[in-house]
Amino acid sequence: MAPRANWKGYLRLSLVSCPIALYPASSLSEKVSFNRINRKTGNRLKQQNVDSETGEVVSRDEMVRGYEVAKGQYMIVEDEEVEAVQIESTRTIDIDQFVPKDEIDERYIDSPYYIAPDGPVGQEALAVIRDTIAKLNMVALGRVVLARREHVIALEPKGRGLVGTTLRYPYEVRDEKPYFEDIPEMKLPKEMLDLAAHIVQTKSGHFDPSQFEDRYENALIDLLKKKQAGEKIEAPRETPTPRVVNLMEALRASVDAEEKKAPAPSTRVRRPAKKKASR
Repeated sequence: MAPRANWKGYLRLSLVSCPIALYPASSLSEKVSFNRINRKTGNRLKQQNVDSETGEVVSRDEMVRGYEVAKGQYMIVEDEEVEAVQIESTRTIDIDQFVPKDEIDERYIDSPYYIAPDGPVGQEALAVIRDTIAKLNMVALGRVVLARREHVIALEPKGRGLVGTTLRYPYEVRDEKPYFEDIPEMKLPKEMLDLAAHIVQTKSGHFDPSQFEDRYENALIDLLKKKQAGEKIEAPRETPTPRVVNLMEALRASVDAEEKKAPAPSTRVRRPAKKKASR
């Protein structure tokens, strides 16, 4: 059974439309999470909203949105005023354009969503839109309002449905020039590039996300299991700082080391079942 939809509305291509539902395609719920507690009592802490000037605790009924119009001066914006901001993409994803997927800069990619028909009525229309996008081998661009913000969304076929990826706006993506402007142009020796290419070839493979292992997450789970079992937690040994060596010598040594290695077995470790630590 599919989880609850984040958004419901219509997908429209010209005069063809169908009711759809958006579901998040990723989740952080399986990651280890911690609560803030009182060390003395072991009780969970609650956050309070406090007036920055008077220091008084403010009840939820007295909390409103404020937009800063000058230093320390705020214009109050009521919930119903925000709700009044309705644009077409609030309820309809209108396909505006088709573009080649490889033209979308990776920096603009944000969050993925699964898109499925919202009931039997929309199944045929969604299939038409899905198969048309697949035939063109392109990505469809539309707009959708999520969490009271309008996003550009890129749609492409995925199985029997669609996957939609929200895209960042240009003002959200930082320009690379300030970060790279101090890096000088270099003419590298051919031997150096050949050695580096050889190392890359020995490590080349195919993208397989099933082989990914969240080692930090697994280490946290191991830590919690040890604490539950009453084991003593010891600080790890410090990792030695890498030495700065001659680059050409390092490349040659790396080539020798890679050639001596046997074909590497899968490094995937089965993730232990997540259990909450007992209090």
